Amino acid sequence: MNRREFVGLGLAAPTPGFQRPVAPKRDRLNLLFLMTDQHRADCLGSEGNRATQTPNLDRLAREGTRFRNAYSSTPTCTPARSALLTGLSPWNHGMLGYNEIPKSFPYEKPRALKELGYATTSIGKNHFRPWRNGHGYEQMLLDEHSLPTTQELTDYEAWFYSQEPNLNPYSTGLGWNDYAARPFALPERYHPTTWTGGMAVRFLETYSSPRPFYLKVSFIRPHSPYDPPERFWKQYETTELPEAKVGRWAAKYEVPSSDRPDIWHGKLSKETIANSRRGYHALITHVDEQIGRILETLDKQKKLDETLVVFTSDHGDMTGDHNLWRKSYAYQASARIPMLIRLPGAKGGQVVDAPVELRDIFPTLLDGAGASPARRIDGVSMLNLVRNPKAPWRQYIDLEHNICYSPGNNWNALTDGRQKYIFHAFDGSEQLFDLTKDPHELNDLSASREHEATLRLWRQRLMLHFEERGEPFIANGRLGLRPKGVPTSPNFPRNN
Repeated sequence: MNRREFVGLGLAAPTPGFQRPVAPKRDRLNLLFLMTDQHRADCLGSEGNRATQTPNLDRLAREGTRFRNAYSSTPTCTPARSALLTGLSPWNHGMLGYNEIPKSFPYEKPRALKELGYATTSIGKNHFRPWRNGHGYEQMLLDEHSLPTTQELTDYEAWFYSQEPNLNPYSTGLGWNDYAARPFALPERYHPTTWTGGMAVRFLETYSSPRPFYLKVSFIRPHSPYDPPERFWKQYETTELPEAKVGRWAAKYEVPSSDRPDIWHGKLSKETIANSRRGYHALITHVDEQIGRILETLDKQKKLDETLVVFTSDHGDMTGDHNLWRKSYAYQASARIPMLIRLPGAKGGQVVDAPVELRDIFPTLLDGAGASPARRIDGVSMLNLVRNPKAPWRQYIDLEHNICYSPGNNWNALTDGRQKYIFHAFDGSEQLFDLTKDPHELNDLSASREHEATLRLWRQRLMLHFEERGEPFIANGRLGLRPKGVPTSPNFPRNN
């Protein structure tokens, strides 16, 4: 199958050549990979959202390329990060839902870049188990979702206790998945977002190796707890934030899933939702300021134009849309993510509509290093689109998530950024959305006679996507039900 045929099927086109790269020369680009956790794509000023204050990320969009239809195929933390590690689709890296990241995959991004001669450093969240399993990172400064019962301290916690041995970094009292929001209880300099940004700045200020660097800076916010420093909380006191969007099809999610503050569905009061979103947006602006410090440091060192900068997030956050909270859903607020790339010398201010995904970041960074993947992967370098927004590309992208929170939340989806088809594997129900006319997915068109042909087209595309999987994904020539779920594929490494 040639490249054009491959793209026409809506599958990720292979990178031509697959030549084993040679070690880089020192004059190759540095690689800076910035990411947030649980960051909705529409929470950027460059997305046209006047309420969200993100001047530094907007600078990246202005000086680089923004990908309007970027997705996280399996929108929870660990499968999303497996795509980042491997450049593979969910089926090929093996995590079809939330699970622990394996101790190793056969071919991994940081290890590949290290072998190319890059100094590999990770600052912030990785979500590896054990924490200090580097997967090729030579240096790790960690901030993770720690628990009170965890024996090992993260680097953030160790630093915190070295400063304040009698205080608790989690004294704000919010849980990792709570919808409640309030200001950080301690001075701003102790916030983990400030620490992560500060460590990245210090790394850049003191870096003196002759090797090019690959630096990953992974902020743990705006993932809950929604606990921005007081300064950012006040910044949003008078800001009118977008209200939650709720389609009629989402009425079944109105009753809260529990009486705890970490519900996955439930219709809450407008005041509660607004407060939650205030904390969430304030966290984004706090992260944005730290990213600004990092870019300013590169500017001062005259290294910004020697560095490929990629920014994204692992997945989004429903924040009350469709009466849903947290993530793991096929809907835009959960699955669509920000994606910005600043390539020195490339045209700025570009907006690309082609559907891209987290699997594309690994080959993008390799491309920035002047190399191609050493083995076949599913992702394709997005620098092809930065250089030529009309370059051949996949027609659509696959999304999925195994059972999460409830057996009913178990689905597969396809989208080209203009339409989205969702198959719910628990009961076989379907949804179809026209994202061009209905970007908030308020109107499910799956029962519309006018859209029967479109529904059939997407259903056939999903069956084609499932051909390599067989049962239970396809049963008797139809899309098969999976009421008990399928958590991993046969490609999942059994090395835990």
